[in-house]
Amino acid sequence: MEAPPLPKIISGVEYLKAPEPEYPPLSKRMGEEGRVTLRVLVNEKGNPDQVNVQQTSGSSRLDEEARQAILRSQFKPHIEDGKAIAVYTIVPITFHLDN
Repeated sequence: MEAPPLPKIISGVEYLKAPEPEYPPLSKRMGEEGRVTLRVLVNEKGNPDQVNVQQTSGSSRLDEEARQAILRSQFKPHIEDGKAIAVYTIVPITFHLDN
């Protein structure tokens, strides 16, 4: 029996509920900014099943908040051949302070 194929990586997924990261107060005070790139496994229902940091922002606080924001979000299920399937997508989250 063959293992099911690994979900493929797609770009341009749509959100039903976009991620809304909250700036960690300590990061804000310390002037931390950065961009986190996350690898997200989106299941057939459009829920984020796994969220892993692919490229760090350089701040573990920002990385973790980006991860949590994705876990709170909802994706539009990816449809292929009329069926919803699990896929990976790469999501960048940028933290930028308006000075």
